[in-house]
Amino acid sequence: MYKLLFSNEGKACLASLDKKTAQRVLNKLKWLLQNIDSISHLSLTGNFSGLFKLRIGDWRVIYEINHQNQIVTVYNIGHRREIYK
Repeated sequence: MYKLLFSNEGKACLASLDKKTAQRVLNKLKWLLQNIDSISHLSLTGNFSGLFKLRIGDWRVIYEINHQNQIVTVYNIGHRREIYK
């Protein structure tokens, strides 16, 4: 099974969320780890090339997958209006 890591910014973003939203994000990330090989990941372009996004209502998680080491790294979590700025 894949391991979940957070960058410093990812940790700070998660900590800044209200408890309910943070729990939704963590539940969705757990689901992502369990289904990583059976779902289609949404690729990003431009400055975010090589990264993927996960939609959780109005919230987005920017992450990277390292298949060789079986690690998913979360780089950013934010509202859809602000995450790509």
